[in-house]
Amino acid sequence: MTVSRGPMSFVVALLLLLGGCATRQVNPPIAKHDQSSLHQFQRQRLRGDQQDLVVLAFSGGGTRAAAFSYGVLETLRSMEIVTKTGRKTRLLDEVDVITGVSGGSFTALAYGLYGEKLFDQYQARFLKRNVQGQLTTRVLNPLNWGALWSTGYERSELAAQLYDEILFNGATFADLYRAGGPAIVVSATDLASGSRIVFVPQNFDLMCADLRPIRVSRAAAASSAVPVVLSPITINNYGGSCDYKQPPWVQAFADLPEPPRPAARALNRLHELQALDNGVKDPYFHLVDGGVSDNLGLRSVLDVLETYEALHEAGKSTPLDHVRRIIIFVVNSLSIPSTKWNQSESPPGTIDVLVKSAGVPIDRYSGEMVEQLKDIDARWKTLREIRDSGAFAKDHGPPMKEIMNAPNADIYVIDVSFKALKDESQRDYLNQLPTSFSLPDEAVDRLRAAARTLVLTSPDLQQALRDEQPSIVDQPIPSPAAGSATLVTPTAAPRP
Repeated sequence: MTVSRGPMSFVVALLLLLGGCATRQVNPPIAKHDQSSLHQFQRQRLRGDQQDLVVLAFSGGGTRAAAFSYGVLETLRSMEIVTKTGRKTRLLDEVDVITGVSGGSFTALAYGLYGEKLFDQYQARFLKRNVQGQLTTRVLNPLNWGALWSTGYERSELAAQLYDEILFNGATFADLYRAGGPAIVVSATDLASGSRIVFVPQNFDLMCADLRPIRVSRAAAASSAVPVVLSPITINNYGGSCDYKQPPWVQAFADLPEPPRPAARALNRLHELQALDNGVKDPYFHLVDGGVSDNLGLRSVLDVLETYEALHEAGKSTPLDHVRRIIIFVVNSLSIPSTKWNQSESPPGTIDVLVKSAGVPIDRYSGEMVEQLKDIDARWKTLREIRDSGAFAKDHGPPMKEIMNAPNADIYVIDVSFKALKDESQRDYLNQLPTSFSLPDEAVDRLRAAARTLVLTSPDLQQALRDEQPSIVDQPIPSPAAGSATLVTPTAAPRP
């Protein structure tokens, strides 16, 4: 019997018609780059103690990363420090910069946008919601097929629309800057070149693109667009059309016969970006998960620190000259699920190999950036010790500039990662959590509790606070799960 295709074809055509065409948000160009005008992002001053620079780096990892980083925010919110001048403040209010990648970008952007209000709504609106299930439902809904078949509009655009509805409420980067919180630095990866594309005005200026009207949901979607699973987010590049001028620090190095060695990373980064500033040759960038190029959100931090060191060595002033402590919380939600692959002669299947191969370079080697931070701190300390020693004569001339101009800041790296947990059962549980945008409520609560334990018992944080602060008070907040730790410090005092 022959079945007529007429009715089915009619239904499909009708659904596509009802779905209509959809267009992605097109980021507008900048007509003229004005180097003298400072963006709100650049004008944001250091919050709290002006001698401290406090950075939170939120890694990728889906809801696992979003919940873990949220637990850090909750904990810092509960910690009150008392300065030598007697000023009481929460440690969270001292945070100056938050970097976010993939799952961590949601927490970073949401806190930057909502501030204190985040703690009343984030769990219900995002963490304890089946975001992945809702997205899958939308992709499979025939009413969305017409949109998905439109040029430039694919699965990640649907994801950005969903994130907008459930979390960001149509907010743009202009709204984010008006919120007045810490600087939020979210990154994605250009699929063609592998370069980091960071959602900050400095990067978009080079593209002659205006970041302010872009919805923050698109940045979150780009930063979390896992290749193959989700489609890239497309942005327009107008590079070369606005008379872009290089930042002043580049000229500072250009005037030298040979730039100081620490400048190499920053200059390489600049060259990497300059390769992307030709809007005629490359009118579009297709952005995927930021974890592909930087899963810890630390590369931008390293760029800044080494530029700061190089400018010091060259005898140039910097905006960070007054900073004496740089405290960096590395919130790494890397999980290492156990397998039985090495117990079998047969190798794992093709899908397992593909998944593991994609993740190993991101996960296994991202820890090297933490070691680089510690190496920078050790180098600065050594240079200062030589400079300040009685045996060092201060007339050695140009070859000793790196010693004479050694940075005066100490770097404290606070490791907030599963591997730092002492409770083996807790560590094993968290290591089995998948990288997805849907987790059981219990998992979310246990991630928050683990973050609290790690922050409150961190010996590096205790040392950082002990070096300057006379007392620390842990203010109790509703416990996310049983077994939350209390602050361990010789100077700790109970809340009155």
